[in-house]
Amino acid sequence: MSNKQYDIIKLVGLLAVPIIVFLSAVVSILDFPGADKVTAILAALDVLIGSIVTIMKTLYEKKQKELDKEVQEDE
Repeated sequence: MSNKQYDIIKLVGLLAVPIIVFLSAVVSILDFPGADKVTAILAALDVLIGSIVTIMKTLYEKKQKELDKEVQEDE
């Protein structure tokens, strides 16, 4: 995954989906039909995106540590 792809997923997970979930919750409070299901789906999607971002960050940091170790060994 490229840095740009990671940044886009992170932005969606940290900003876009929570804003939509908030708006869905407000709509649900106002008793619009089906709003509770939409809110639940979006909340689940946000959890999934957050998990993907966390996994990708962990893999990236692990790779960076390995690269740093190789550079130090070559010096």
